[in-house]
Amino acid sequence: MPVQKVNDSSDLDAKVPSHLQRTSITSLTTTSEPLHRCVKARVVHKGPVISCAQKDGIEMLRAEIKEEDPLQRSAEHASINVIFFGTLAKDFSQSARQGDVVLLADFTIKKSPSFLRDKLHPCQLEMDGKDACVYAKYTYVPLNNLKPKTVVNVYGVVTFFKQPFPSKGSDYCSTLKITDQTDVKVGCNIFSNKLEDHPVMFRVGDIIRLHRFKTDFFRDSMSLLNTYGWSTVTFDGTIDSPVVPRTPSKSFHFGESDIRMVQELRQWAANQSWISNDFTVSLSSVQPGMYFDLTCQLLAKAVMDSRCILLKVWDGTKCHHPLLNVAVASDALEGESTVAKDRMNLIANVLVYDNHLEVARDLKPGTFLRFYNLHTLLQRAPDQLPDQPEHLSFHLHGGTSYGRGLRSLPAESPALQSLKSVLEKHVDLDEYDEVNDGTLLEIWYTPPEAVDAEADTGPSYTVRTCEHNTRQLTLARVKHSTPPLSCHVRARVKKYKPQQLYQCLKLFCSNCKSMKDVPNDSAVAKVFRESAKDSQPCDEQWAATSSASSREPGRTISMHISRDMVGESTHTQLIFVEGTTLDEICVLSQDYKNLVPVRSVSGRMTLMDLTAPFLFSGDKRYYGCKQCSRNTFQNPVFSGVETWDEQTVAKALGVHLMQYRLLIQFELEDQTDTLEALLWENTERFFHVSAADASGSQDLQDKIQTIMDTIQPPDSSLAERPWLDLCLSVYTIKDNDRNKVCYQITNTEVKEE
Repeated sequence: MPVQKVNDSSDLDAKVPSHLQRTSITSLTTTSEPLHRCVKARVVHKGPVISCAQKDGIEMLRAEIKEEDPLQRSAEHASINVIFFGTLAKDFSQSARQGDVVLLADFTIKKSPSFLRDKLHPCQLEMDGKDACVYAKYTYVPLNNLKPKTVVNVYGVVTFFKQPFPSKGSDYCSTLKITDQTDVKVGCNIFSNKLEDHPVMFRVGDIIRLHRFKTDFFRDSMSLLNTYGWSTVTFDGTIDSPVVPRTPSKSFHFGESDIRMVQELRQWAANQSWISNDFTVSLSSVQPGMYFDLTCQLLAKAVMDSRCILLKVWDGTKCHHPLLNVAVASDALEGESTVAKDRMNLIANVLVYDNHLEVARDLKPGTFLRFYNLHTLLQRAPDQLPDQPEHLSFHLHGGTSYGRGLRSLPAESPALQSLKSVLEKHVDLDEYDEVNDGTLLEIWYTPPEAVDAEADTGPSYTVRTCEHNTRQLTLARVKHSTPPLSCHVRARVKKYKPQQLYQCLKLFCSNCKSMKDVPNDSAVAKVFRESAKDSQPCDEQWAATSSASSREPGRTISMHISRDMVGESTHTQLIFVEGTTLDEICVLSQDYKNLVPVRSVSGRMTLMDLTAPFLFSGDKRYYGCKQCSRNTFQNPVFSGVETWDEQTVAKALGVHLMQYRLLIQFELEDQTDTLEALLWENTERFFHVSAADASGSQDLQDKIQTIMDTIQPPDSSLAERPWLDLCLSVYTIKDNDRNKVCYQITNTEVKEE
């Protein structure tokens, strides 16, 4: 049975089945009858999930719990070890955390093998069986008590939020900031590939509950990130409104303690000055140049072009400025005719751009909406005379800056009651909608943002290092040029891939020209496990052998050193390691240089599958090409080598060393066109970072990420991104017997500060 979570102690006690009898930890003995008994205690330590050799590799977790009863706090043996096995171990690792109160039932009592060492209870509890069950109480951490690298549950009042937007990977991201009675503000990022999984937030002041979020420092501030098993629930922040949870979860727990928490946060937030900063205004209050939120109803919509959708909305109030009428042909308009309302200055024609199109396409006429950070501008229609007044236009620009976005509101939302009241009292205008098609075609207004013609100005973030002198070409001209060609361009990065930058690190074989992704740790760890399982005792005569204890009882790690190198420093030796796990060899590589993982076959050492690194050296791992390696391990030559590095090790072992490379594909855009260009052979000069060094250095990986965040700042529009002066190489390759034109960035580097 998986771990079940409840919200307070009363709920936890109520979960105890009637046939179970509560017992104290201090009264447990090896002769106690555990059947129909349960214990309640607080988690004071929780270890990692590991593989148990005594139980055929089944996963296990060790935790320490302490009696919660105040009368037992100073009693001897009030703390006891608990061993969880199988799926219960994994679920406890993800669901429970240090400080949680848990209730354990249907356990087995065994003698503790660590009693003399840890001085805890002489017994230990084992949770292993289909009837074993755990109930854990949720504990909520005040925002001023958050510690980095922990998984927590928190409540907070939303002070800022963005609707879900596409991240650099395949997920959508929600960004928000929350606070509580401690007055500490904490940022939060939520990633999920399903839009419906993201929290449902309507306005600043909403209350949110976050379960199983990991804490960390980001730009010197504490932040939260969703982790395994995460969930969110949101509530309206208005005092005296019903405490109704809004959640995408199909099953969640919500009790009296949640109601109390929401009400306390509402009372506190109502007295804060920032909570009154409601940017929602009606059309009757709109002024030119404003950025504001608008709650309204969608009447009709039309697709203008690939980057723009028109939404015709109203809120029942009349704007005091003449509104720009973006009329379209009747067969292009989805929804009701709005001509009469347009004439009465009741319709806001909102032009929606770029990343908001996905939401806008799914909207149905009649839906209630809320726009966030909507912008008003004074503009002239194409047929207006110069002496006529400008009209007010509405734009939802691309990007998510300042929470920019839109979302539909449920018809039963309390925030819509006043809007519905205004709309219901409004005069029915349908009788005035009789109009001929000529009226609908009187204006076809194409917004200037749809064909951005921004001037080619502004400083460049990069510098060209080529020696050839050629004039700068537009991207459209480049695409119509005949390869081969080297040219200069000036463009911005529209997007790049892979969005997860660790995926841009590749392994390249200079011999067969093959390229592959760097294997992830799970694939490498599998090779180590299979090699250790199939390995046999080694009787090699050319190696001196020593053994080191493994972290798993009953297993040893063999370290073989060539007799040619016995007596040398561990920093110059070539050491062959047998029977280790990936985690263990990573620890060993911090103390020993040049570790080669091996396995034994018929009493002789041989290399492991080259899916795994053939060499570990500090933080760096080196891989060999399966296709080009000869594997001369059976007749190695170790003498006469003064310095062991990846090149000499690979040569001695007959391994063809693969090189680390960085590969990024940019989609560039200027005023004329877009094209995709690879950053490949010039990558190290471009970033001023070696790919091999970046493979083992988090600091260098962060440097690359910082550069990419400058080239394409998160949540930025194209106009906000820096210009890049680039040297492009245009060439052709064979693709299925056809010539394909490709573009590569060369002779370019980021300006050093």
